[in-house]
Amino acid sequence: MSNTNRRNALIGAAFLMATSAVGPGFLTQTATFTQSLLASFGFVILVSILLDIGAQLNIWRIIAVSEQRAQDIANRVFPGAGYFLALLIVMGGLAFNIGNVGGAGLGINILTGLSPEMGAIISGAVAVGIFLFREAGKAMDRFAQVMGFIMIGLTVYVAWRASPPLGEAALRTFVPVKLDAVAIVTLVGGTVGGYITFAGAHRLLDAGVKGKESLPEVNRSSVSAILIASIMRVVLFLAVLGVVSQGVQLDPKNPAATPFEHVAGHAGLLIFGVVIWAASITSVIGAAYTSVSFISGFSPNIEKHRNAWIIGFIMVSTIVLATIGRPAQVLVFVGTLNGLILPISLGLILLAAYRSDIVGDYKHPKWMTVCGLIVVVAMAVLSGMTLIKYIGSLAG
Repeated sequence: MSNTNRRNALIGAAFLMATSAVGPGFLTQTATFTQSLLASFGFVILVSILLDIGAQLNIWRIIAVSEQRAQDIANRVFPGAGYFLALLIVMGGLAFNIGNVGGAGLGINILTGLSPEMGAIISGAVAVGIFLFREAGKAMDRFAQVMGFIMIGLTVYVAWRASPPLGEAALRTFVPVKLDAVAIVTLVGGTVGGYITFAGAHRLLDAGVKGKESLPEVNRSSVSAILIASIMRVVLFLAVLGVVSQGVQLDPKNPAATPFEHVAGHAGLLIFGVVIWAASITSVIGAAYTSVSFISGFSPNIEKHRNAWIIGFIMVSTIVLATIGRPAQVLVFVGTLNGLILPISLGLILLAAYRSDIVGDYKHPKWMTVCGLIVVVAMAVLSGMTLIKYIGSLAG
């Protein structure tokens, strides 16, 4: 592989993971938590970034050094665990892709006035088009990069127009007056939970970036992915903070749109349409690509026709959204499952890190193991509490 192709693969993997994380749910969560915690949400973002990096470094390094996908690693740790993990990932990926397609449909609706359902169909067709290219991987990488820059650039403009209290935000990032553990877990789950953290790691494997000798590059790509997603989080936080600090209430139906419309009127709403479309379409692509990568190794037929399976995954998501809509209860339930996937998948990866039959003579840094274990315990406890609460509400 040439140096240029290798560099493009590393950048592409970082942007694929980051833009997979930045979906419609990401935008809504960021706006909602900013309204409730104000400047102290900066502290939540800081802690979640550290936890995200701790989780992602563990996962990307072990996948790279073992030269195997996550489900194959899991099957070697515990026979059958990989199949279970793949089932969780595909279920979560499909349910969230319905939401992602819905977000893309909303973006088209804002921009053109077409119905959200028609917007979803058009967006699904765009996503399918990426995987019709012979070099689909490169097309996906480039598309994720372009959309990432557009999202961040437009949101920076809105944050600047919103005039947020930067001094207060900087102070409360380190000295918060409000704390919310659930917000931290939600952000970690939304950034590296479910399929998201594996998007970039599996992309690097497919591009041939693997082995111990690649670990320094894998580290940089992994951390860059978290930082790209976090830049978007911080910029949107500042945009929302600037608006709510002026006493503006966020629209409960679409909280993330409020700062865009407030600072720039109808033009701001159009900017939000572009941002939510870009965020949603890249998440559609990332979810489909990663979900299929979890089942492709189980059958030579799936591996051989992987792009066709990815296209099928996108089409099913689009058809469900356009005909049935987003079944809210299913999305909430699978959202909780997505939070539970991280401690399961990360726990299996940490066990694999100390198996010489999986990683050879590689020695995993102890500090990474400790960071990983903290994420596993925190996410398992809080996701479990959320799941019990959800089941209780259904029973009630």
